[in-house]
Amino acid sequence: MDWIKAIEEAVEYIEANICEDITVSEIAKKVAVSPYYFQKGFSLLCGFTVSDYIRKRRLSLAGNELAFSDIKVIDLAVKFGYDSPDSFTKAFTRFHGVTPAAAKRNGTVLKSFAPLKIKISLEGGHSMDYKIIKKAAFTVVGFKGTFPYENAKTEVPKFWSEHFASGRGKEVCGMYGINRVEDIKSDTFEYLIADNYDPSREYSDTAVIEVIPEFTWAVFPCKGKMPDALGNMNDYIFSQWLPSCKDYEIAAGYCIELYDDPKNYKNGTLDDEYYSEMWIPVKRTDK
Repeated sequence: MDWIKAIEEAVEYIEANICEDITVSEIAKKVAVSPYYFQKGFSLLCGFTVSDYIRKRRLSLAGNELAFSDIKVIDLAVKFGYDSPDSFTKAFTRFHGVTPAAAKRNGTVLKSFAPLKIKISLEGGHSMDYKIIKKAAFTVVGFKGTFPYENAKTEVPKFWSEHFASGRGKEVCGMYGINRVEDIKSDTFEYLIADNYDPSREYSDTAVIEVIPEFTWAVFPCKGKMPDALGNMNDYIFSQWLPSCKDYEIAAGYCIELYDDPKNYKNGTLDDEYYSEMWIPVKRTDK
């Protein structure tokens, strides 16, 4: 899978179906990428989420139709997937700065949001360490939550905070943060705060035990204060490594964050030397 080509094909599909009820999972399936990785890659490469792009394109097109046709607001609301004229009017006004009624007046200034055109540019020359490893299946234990792709950046950190606030951190320290990304039929994904499973221990009824299958992983070591260090690593993986990597592509499965014990560092996870890793499941490309 050529990552840039996948984004281009996704944009083409969105534009061809801009008035349809399309979902992230449906778009991702069309370009053969898991919804989790597609959403993350699209956001990092394009600067906004898939839903934001669709919303802005629809409102841009709606403004154009109001200015140059006699279409009714209620018909336009239905056409672009809004539940009511009121919800459409609110969204339209936030985007354009004027109401749909004002948009019909001659000379009203409206905003335009053009379709994305993907271009390759040379940036940074950032040096990134990584290794390709094949790891046998292993078993973890932890606590699981289900989250929408759209809100992952805010909801997953909340999940971590709730995990420790509830006292579950005494049972599962959080060696791993595991994204389960196999299911392409849903707009949600599972996230597991986990440790290696110890069969000699007893765990609470709410803890889940899961076997992570054998995979080939691209492992990216990361050093620095959290969460910025790992966030920057994610940016580099999706904006530089994946688009330029010709030997490997993302495989379906899991994405794993590995965290060192904060107790090993003077300032815990805020230490400049704090160590973590990002594991991306990969497979060789068909050349």
